[in-house]
Amino acid sequence: MTTHHPNTQRLVYGHATNYDCLAFIDADTAVGEAAEIRALAAARTWGEARQVQMTHLSNPAGPDCYEPEDYADDKPFDITEVGAVVEGYWPAMVTTRALDMLPQDLQDRYGKIVLTTHNGEYLEVPLDREAEVVAELRRRGYEVTRDDDLINLLDGVSLGSLAA
Repeated sequence: MTTHHPNTQRLVYGHATNYDCLAFIDADTAVGEAAEIRALAAARTWGEARQVQMTHLSNPAGPDCYEPEDYADDKPFDITEVGAVVEGYWPAMVTTRALDMLPQDLQDRYGKIVLTTHNGEYLEVPLDREAEVVAELRRRGYEVTRDDDLINLLDGVSLGSLAA
């Protein structure tokens, strides 16, 4: 376990394949979010899916989204058939997080805002700017780690292949 200064901002970044650009996320919540996505994807029935505890994300199979009487507890569950997943709203686009995670001057220098039809805007940071932006973040005291698999999991890539 790496020890870090309590005020150090820790970021995970990687190549978001859906957008072919870099994405930046909060390292302190990323692992918990990934565990929630994996747990939901592994649910075999709607009952199991409803019981997945979410602290970082909303549960797209939960009572806020589906009436329990419409989907019996023993009905087989497939995450790729959940409305919010099909429509691309869950999990939220991972590339939007750079708008909160990166300092404004770095957003302006290395990225550009892209507006999507359904999911709002995100920051597109080109892959070829990786070395510069990472060096600049580290110069400012950020702890920065690359993890493409984690970035794409949090973006909902290949959710079906996570199913049990």
